[in-house]
Amino acid sequence: MARAGNRRRVDRVPGERRRTLVRLVRLATPTVLLLAALGGAGLLAWRQAVTGDLLRIREIRFHGLSRVAEDELRSLLPVRPGEHLFSVDSGAVEAALLRHPWLKSAEVRRRYPPALDVRVTERQAVALVDLGELYLVDAGGEVFKRATPGDGLDLPVVTGIDRKAFLERRAEVAPLLLGALALRAHWAEARLDAPAPISEIHVDPDYGTAVITTDGAEIRLGQRDLEAKLGRLLQLLPALRAEGRGPEVIHLDNRRHPEWVAVRFADSAATGSAAAGRTGR
Repeated sequence: MARAGNRRRVDRVPGERRRTLVRLVRLATPTVLLLAALGGAGLLAWRQAVTGDLLRIREIRFHGLSRVAEDELRSLLPVRPGEHLFSVDSGAVEAALLRHPWLKSAEVRRRYPPALDVRVTERQAVALVDLGELYLVDAGGEVFKRATPGDGLDLPVVTGIDRKAFLERRAEVAPLLLGALALRAHWAEARLDAPAPISEIHVDPDYGTAVITTDGAEIRLGQRDLEAKLGRLLQLLPALRAEGRGPEVIHLDNRRHPEWVAVRFADSAATGSAAAGRTGR
């Protein structure tokens, strides 16, 4: 009589399972070793990047400097060579550099091999402004630094602006300074620097603007029609030079007759004589 079909199955070929397992291990071993090698290399690279010298800053380079010395800026930096490249807060570095009064802007970029490139824009002083002491001012009207002999600048001085008013009511007073700077720019464009270099620009909200030249002549421009007045002045100065007479005061501020020019000569000041008339158009 046949027995029940629950007999244990036996391998038809002895050792077949063992040989299959061995083949699988042989096939998997290269992959496992490769993954282990990659993992080890990745761990080593990570350690080198984080704790090693791979990403340590080797150099800090500055671009765009002409007036400011590199050492002055390095002393302001919150970062030094040897620190980790990706630990640098670019915004903090830029803010620290802008503490230097001559810097208008600064941009910090990371580079590899590990370095920081710092590109700066320096301010250009166009005049001095008298606010109790002399300060440098740029073309945008920004008063950015107290003037010192070491600045080595020969610039016209803007006078007539009260320090207290400038500090407390800057929005009201700033147009006077900007107007003086605009006059300085128009003066240069009209090529008046050669015959009459500016020493001082005096501003007054009621009487307008007056220019003192380096030879001491006072040119009263008043208010409005600046370009037309400078054009008349450009015609007048060669004529005066041809006569060999130095003007003491030139009036271009006649409100009722803005086209008129009056001249008081230095050699006739004692008698109070004056020359007056219209200039050609």
